[in-house]
Amino acid sequence: MKRAAVAAIGLMTGLTMLTGCSKAEVEETIQPLVADAIEETDSEAEAVEEQDESPLIPEIDTSVKIEAGSRIAVVSKSTQGEYWKLVKKGMEEAVKAINEAYGFKKDEQITMTFEGPDDEQDVESQINIIDAVIAENPDVLCISASDVDSCQAQLEAAKENGIPVISFDSNVSENKLVRAYRGTDNVQVGKMAAYRLGTTIGKMGRVAVFSAQEKTQSVQDRVEGFVTNIEKYGDIEVVEIVYSDQVDDMEAAMKEVLDKYPGLDGVFCTNADITEMYLDMDKSEESDLPALVGVDATSKQQEAIRNGDEIGCVSQQPYAMGYQTIWAAIQTTAPKKSVTIEKEVLISPAWIEPKALDDPEYSAYLYTE
Repeated sequence: MKRAAVAAIGLMTGLTMLTGCSKAEVEETIQPLVADAIEETDSEAEAVEEQDESPLIPEIDTSVKIEAGSRIAVVSKSTQGEYWKLVKKGMEEAVKAINEAYGFKKDEQITMTFEGPDDEQDVESQINIIDAVIAENPDVLCISASDVDSCQAQLEAAKENGIPVISFDSNVSENKLVRAYRGTDNVQVGKMAAYRLGTTIGKMGRVAVFSAQEKTQSVQDRVEGFVTNIEKYGDIEVVEIVYSDQVDDMEAAMKEVLDKYPGLDGVFCTNADITEMYLDMDKSEESDLPALVGVDATSKQQEAIRNGDEIGCVSQQPYAMGYQTIWAAIQTTAPKKSVTIEKEVLISPAWIEPKALDDPEYSAYLYTE
């Protein structure tokens, strides 16, 4: 039995003795309190799931007979920003660790290239880069898809050319064309954001979702996790969901929502770019700003959390994601059936609030240049 329920039952017994009322009368009075207490406890337990029991940095198992001199080509959604730089760093460290563990020298060494557009929404540029990379016939291709459906032809071309594909960060709709996926539990990102925002604004309110491009799988999962869970924390209505790829000017669209709902209670921004855009917006005319929950603990968001401009953010572990992606990728070069590659590994996110900013336990979730 939950502690909240136990406490409520104790209260019921005490009131019966002190007031002289019948047990039925006391039950009728406090039953709503009991229900609320149990619901909140259950919701918190479901939403706050921050620990990942699997090793975030996998051990390099040299019993796996990988192919010396393999070339891994990485095509990311973007190469810019603290998040992607940490993904790249994790990948580079994994390549280094593999070469050292296997004792590869010179031509035997595993190599990696890391490419992508500057803008996560530039789907056309990413597709062109993937086409060029496949033409170079790498041993393995790793991709983070800007559009869940856009690169199916490229994935089929990779398959025809015998190039195994590992997806990371954002998966593709046709996941039979990829050997494995390494990323964050993005539904859990949305759930945690819903819990933190919902419990902050109380039992009633209106919230808006300002999101990165709808065509990205990671974003779809975050929005789904948020929208389907925010109602658990009271009579809270999601009044608007705005996607950056569905408007001409995202900043103007966000401002329009704030003007339309002057009493807006909360805002959830689904990635670092949108959160930082929202933080930089001119909101000087707003007397009572909505509570803000963002995603990814960039330097700017860490400052905003310290200053109270953001109640907190749900953050990922990009370094670990990059490292795991490369280890999965290089295992695909081993003889077939000699190694089992787990199809999907999801890394749990963490909630970053002021007290977490100086806690070493959360350092892997805090981004720096």
